[in-house]
Amino acid sequence: MTDRVLLTGISGFLGGHVALELLGAGYTVRGSVRNLSRTDKVRATLQRAGADISRLEFVALDLERDKGWDEAMEGVRFLQHTASPFVLQMPPDKNELIRPAVEGTERALNAALAANVERVVLTSSMAAIAYGHDKSRTAPFTANDWTNLEGRGVTPYTESKTLAERRAWEIMRAAGRETDLATINPSGIFGPLLDEDPGTSATLVQRLMNGSVPAAPRIPLVAIDVRDVARAHLAAMISPEAGGHRFPMGERTMFFAEVAAILRQAFPAHARKIPRRELADWMVRIYGLFDKDVRSNLGELGVLKRLDSSAATRLLGRELIPADASFIATGESLIAHGLV
Repeated sequence: MTDRVLLTGISGFLGGHVALELLGAGYTVRGSVRNLSRTDKVRATLQRAGADISRLEFVALDLERDKGWDEAMEGVRFLQHTASPFVLQMPPDKNELIRPAVEGTERALNAALAANVERVVLTSSMAAIAYGHDKSRTAPFTANDWTNLEGRGVTPYTESKTLAERRAWEIMRAAGRETDLATINPSGIFGPLLDEDPGTSATLVQRLMNGSVPAAPRIPLVAIDVRDVARAHLAAMISPEAGGHRFPMGERTMFFAEVAAILRQAFPAHARKIPRRELADWMVRIYGLFDKDVRSNLGELGVLKRLDSSAATRLLGRELIPADASFIATGESLIAHGLV
């Protein structure tokens, strides 16, 4: 009998890639979905990506409900908790993001501890590390940094990821098992899509390619490839040295105009729709009055953030996939699925 891993959020962009890594490494994967009606689609998606789905199971779990968590942990050796709400547009009530993120983490980790699961890997974010700080900071953010929730520009999403990760460490510390938790803290995740759902990060590339962004806002993107993030989840689960540590992951920081230039060169047939000009900040603020996605990210105008990913590269045993390749892989997927 192979070791079983409970993977929450298996139907998501990252969750699907983590499932591929786990199945490829020989694990039995018990994936959680909110509704079991989605399981056929997830099976077909993973099989199409080359996975052996004979070791794939499903369970219905809700981040905001107690039902099923203890049963889902039966026979599980490891927990991979990737499920958490992620949006571009901030909701009117910030608790729409904070409550499921924090309560879902509490339910997952408490059930894992009750079942004596060996290692927990939590998908956190650079949102829990690099926000609310002085905008003049030029030094890379490290695993020792935490987002300052009292600082400027903190969004409900940033708050949700920070509070959820802090709660995870509190739970494990109180149980005397802090070294059995590892967190992966990626930046914006790009790379090949597994299905026709662009998710959140790929929507940024989609908008650059489909003509809906007339000019590029001077908003920086910190990018990481989904394949690296998924492999880091597996490595953090099986590496004894990974326990008790956070792993920031961001390969490169660039402005939207730089990303647009990469896409224009890679996809000449779509170049006409990809913006060539960069909007002045004052114009972006005006544009944000009419575009909710832009309005939700105005606090990032011109603010360059970099992540120290050295711990992640040591964990993986190699350099990270270049951001250029990640954006191109995203574009290729969007075209293949007819999304641009």
